[in-house]
Amino acid sequence: MKLSDFKKHLSILETLTFVQTNGDLVPAHFHITEVGLITKQFIDCGGDIHTEKLASIQIWIAQDFDHRLSPKDVATIIDISKKILHDEDLEIEVEYQTETIGKYALEFKENSFILIAKHTDCLAKLNCGIPQPKQKLALSAIESTKVNSCAPQNGCC
Repeated sequence: MKLSDFKKHLSILETLTFVQTNGDLVPAHFHITEVGLITKQFIDCGGDIHTEKLASIQIWIAQDFDHRLSPKDVATIIDISKKILHDEDLEIEVEYQTETIGKYALEFKENSFILIAKHTDCLAKLNCGIPQPKQKLALSAIESTKVNSCAPQNGCC
């Protein structure tokens, strides 16, 4: 989800709900402890150079069970973060700690923000010798170039 979408959803909500990948809710007394700009430059295993820019939002849980952030509070935090994010409409990455610090993409469904697990991947599969998945075709989709491909005169035997 991009920052513009996040702010749009915040503008229509009365309360904030974040849902973890296992379906559990992030406790309602969460804090947003930082909003950051992450710029990552890296070389993949094929030697290609990449640059990735993200807006990072860190969610933290403390023992202050009465704490609540409203959607307006979070929109204000995002507005303050323009000092470093400027007006770039960046993809959001959420940091949230369960067993370890996880990094999640974000979706919006049924008036809730859903944490989506992120996965690693090889960006240079052809250079690494990783076979590409073969495209499956229905036999009916394959057109024969010859009317009778098994006739004695077609050269198949």
